[in-house]
Amino acid sequence: MSFEHIPIEKDMVPYRFEVELGVENFELRVRYNELHDYFTLDVLKDDEVLVYGEKIVYGVPLFSEIHDDRFPAPTIIPMDEAGVETKVSYDTLSKTVFLMVVNKEDE
Repeated sequence: MSFEHIPIEKDMVPYRFEVELGVENFELRVRYNELHDYFTLDVLKDDEVLVYGEKIVYGVPLFSEIHDDRFPAPTIIPMDEAGVETKVSYDTLSKTVFLMVVNKEDE
């Protein structure tokens, strides 16, 4: 089974971009913590910040601890389709680890 993924342009960090998730548009802001080698996401909808600084952790669905109807309908999981990697880092993100979009019908 293959999934869509959200491309992250590491060379541009920090940066923001718009993405369609489900049937809605969101703005994502990507940041990188160089000292501890991890990425975070901010999510905005209609210029309203829904979450600030969500850490991207391998295998953990993004926003899983937040129960709010304004969040994207699909589940977003940082993972390596080959199953080789076990963490999200500058070296792995967008190389072997991707933000996979899993729609309800795919689960």
